[in-house]
Amino acid sequence: MAYENGALDATLAAAAGGDSALLVELRNAFLESARMQVSLLRRSRCDGNWNVAAMRLKGLGASFHAERLVRLAEEALEGAPGEPAIVRKLERFVDDFTAA
Repeated sequence: MAYENGALDATLAAAAGGDSALLVELRNAFLESARMQVSLLRRSRCDGNWNVAAMRLKGLGASFHAERLVRLAEEALEGAPGEPAIVRKLERFVDDFTAA
């Protein structure tokens, strides 16, 4: 997990181009977006809302080379709306990245 967080941090740092304020802003934007989509997943009870939130998470992960987030989003797409196990895994991902 630390490696994957490191890869994500490296991607954010490259995008910021040495601007530390921009790096903080990008990191916060990534986290805010991930949290919002996980919250939408947690509240989803229909296939449509679940799939939209999972696809957004997958896109977010792909955009920032966060392979673990991509895999978790794919797991959500394969699961049933409201699946608590995948929601917990995604919440753990966000918590791990926040703590890093």
